[in-house]
Amino acid sequence: MFLQNHTMKITFQYIFNFIIGGTLAVSVINCTANKYPGKKLVWSDEFNYKGLPDSTKWNYDVGGHGFGNEESQFYTKNRLENARVEKGNLIIEAKKENWEESKYTSARLLTKGKFSFEYGTVEVRAKLPKGRGTWPAIWMMSEKMKTWPDDGELDIMEHVGYNQGFIHASAHTKNYNHKINTQKTDTIFVKDASEKFHVYKANWTPEKIEVYVDDKKFFTYENKEKTYGAWPFDQPYFLILNVAVGGFWGGLKGIDDTVFPQKFEIDYVRVYQDK
Repeated sequence: MFLQNHTMKITFQYIFNFIIGGTLAVSVINCTANKYPGKKLVWSDEFNYKGLPDSTKWNYDVGGHGFGNEESQFYTKNRLENARVEKGNLIIEAKKENWEESKYTSARLLTKGKFSFEYGTVEVRAKLPKGRGTWPAIWMMSEKMKTWPDDGELDIMEHVGYNQGFIHASAHTKNYNHKINTQKTDTIFVKDASEKFHVYKANWTPEKIEVYVDDKKFFTYENKEKTYGAWPFDQPYFLILNVAVGGFWGGLKGIDDTVFPQKFEIDYVRVYQDK
């Protein structure tokens, strides 16, 4: 009788553990899938691998020509020293080293030609580099970009190292852009942006774009004028992650060479859309 009861107890415990374990696993999956009611996860990179960024998801911009911002770095391609996945995070690393005619190297990853989308929610959980001269960004541009800024740019997160902790979000269009000092922008202070991971998020609909840090909204751009000059955001956009060095904004107060190397660490990138 003891043996029978003991066997039944073991069997029951096994079934209980199996059910609970399965329930927890399903709950974790559903938690991610149903984070936003009415939306579904349509694209993501969880960086649960090692080595170079997934080539099926990411392309590179390459060069040292300043990229229109008088930046000082050379963006490399397929170079682990500047872009790699390790310990569950994407690392974009800016380094002080000579590369062709540049004095710094870094990486700029983008989903252009691999993935673009029209409307949705973008989430990027990241920890930012710091130091004067660093300029990390999470942003988006039109897959059909012909003329900047006419075809639009959305900056979900920008951080310039000389202004530590101030997170910027902006929308650039033909009518509203920094070249003519009319850009639509706002900031939020995140005191530990370079010490801890935070979630940078944008909600993009036909009516407006809202940007958040850790679910705290700090920037809204509304489609009020209903013209392409003010709202070019009714077309597919792709994602960009990068760390610039210097530039007309990032290098406004110079570059502190003693801070390098600096890492931009990204835990995940996720895009949700309406079901």
